[in-house]
Amino acid sequence: MKLLEIVKKNKFLLTGAIILIVGGYYWYVKSNSADKKAEYVTAAAEKGMLTTSISASGNVIVDTSTNVDPTITGTVTNLSVKVGDSVKKGQLLFSIVNDDLGVNVAKGAATLESARNSLESAKIDKDDAEAKYEKAKDEDDEDSDAFTREELEVLKDKIGLAEDKVNQAQKNLEATVADYRNIQTDANKRNVVSTIDGTVNEINIKNGDDLSKLSSGSSRKVPIIIGDLSTMKAQVEVNEVDIPSVTIGQKVMMTFSAIEGLEISGKVEKMDSLGTLESGVVTYKVTIDFDSLDPRIKPEMSVSANIITDVKRDIIIIPNSAVKTKNGENYVEVLNSGETVSQISVQIGATNNTDTEIISGVNVGDKVVTQIIDPNATTSSSAATRSGSNMRIPGLRGG
Repeated sequence: MKLLEIVKKNKFLLTGAIILIVGGYYWYVKSNSADKKAEYVTAAAEKGMLTTSISASGNVIVDTSTNVDPTITGTVTNLSVKVGDSVKKGQLLFSIVNDDLGVNVAKGAATLESARNSLESAKIDKDDAEAKYEKAKDEDDEDSDAFTREELEVLKDKIGLAEDKVNQAQKNLEATVADYRNIQTDANKRNVVSTIDGTVNEINIKNGDDLSKLSSGSSRKVPIIIGDLSTMKAQVEVNEVDIPSVTIGQKVMMTFSAIEGLEISGKVEKMDSLGTLESGVVTYKVTIDFDSLDPRIKPEMSVSANIITDVKRDIIIIPNSAVKTKNGENYVEVLNSGETVSQISVQIGATNNTDTEIISGVNVGDKVVTQIIDPNATTSSSAATRSGSNMRIPGLRGG
């Protein structure tokens, strides 16, 4: 009897506990399932300026430079410059010891003197032949029996032969003079000078080096490289997809990985007509002239360039995140005054990595939705950001 009462009593307590648990859960679900309104993050459509650009990278080059690489051999001596020195056109850089060139000059001078003597001798023979002919002719005029016609013709022929010898001697002298000048030119190359005004960028020789024993082939290094640092430019590689958008004179903004915070402007000066194929990718070299040179910029520095391909002014602009696409059509959501949202089709124009041009569908001042925050969801949904390659210039809207 007591056992039955205990069971009944515990059953009553268990039922009460279950009712409390179920009731509490119902209250919790009820209190947390009330729909909350979605929150909208908006941005106002506005008139502004939008820039589009393409990105490229490359290095700083020296547009005017020269490789000092003598065509004669010998031993380096009197090396009188070092890397970083400023030099003038015609300034001595180093000398080359080559005794054979001195011997060649002496031989050339002797040959030249001999050719001159031969010409003078030929001229004398010609003058003598002409004199004899004129004398014989005069004597024959005074005495018709002095010379026969055949004898006069022989004397006249000697004049022709003498003239041929003069012409041949003249040509021989001219050739000898040319040879001697070449010999002198080679001899003068023993004093190696700069051919431009500039700065010594690289030296790969030292006094005592034998130029004939310098490394050859692809590993060969030029003895001295001189560049005019005032002609430094940026040279970047542009992908074949982007190169049709690049034209001479376009504005460019450049940054340098080695110089933090430095931004230099410039303009496109020239571009290659033929591309370079590497690893299946075709690129074209584009040369950019700096508007101004910073003394910290050095040759071969890495440079990142943004070539501005278009600038649109006084257009309606909205953030990229406000533009959505459905079934191939672009649309935006506009927040109305009553906190309701309308879906409006739009026609878009230029775009960069931050903003999009609206040609039609949205007016200035319209509040376009850039993000929807749903408190009833575990995550918030936002419009997909439209991607683009661009940059931002002070005073301009654009990425």
